[in-house]
Amino acid sequence: MKPTATSAGEVVDEAELLRRARAARNRAYAPYSGFHVGAAVLTDDGRVYEAANVENAAYPLSACAEQNAIRAMACSGSISEVVAVAVVGDGEDPCTPCGACRQVIFEFGPAAMIYASGDGGRPLVVRLAELLPHGFGAKRLAEGQR
Repeated sequence: MKPTATSAGEVVDEAELLRRARAARNRAYAPYSGFHVGAAVLTDDGRVYEAANVENAAYPLSACAEQNAIRAMACSGSISEVVAVAVVGDGEDPCTPCGACRQVIFEFGPAAMIYASGDGGRPLVVRLAELLPHGFGAKRLAEGQR
């Protein structure tokens, strides 16, 4: 895999980003589904935010790893551009972000690279635009306010 460069010029190895997502997966709280997901979000200033999914008995209140990592970024006071997101889930197949996560990633990184992995094989490497074509964001809201 090729390294991802941030606007600060720092280069982050995708393998390291996936390693951090895999480590975050170990902290998942998934007593209902048993499906553990970890995410690592790289921002343009070179910071990495890690999180895991957190389930709730009231299922709609559960939170995905990707959204938790982006919320950690926002809550840290660092509203940065997301340049890459690594997602690691249980099972052999790559774990791609769900639709809601794709929209949350789009808010902070419409050009982000996504590195989706499971426990087997090579990760799926795609641009967010391939997973969320024609994403809805601030630009579209501004166009509607003319």
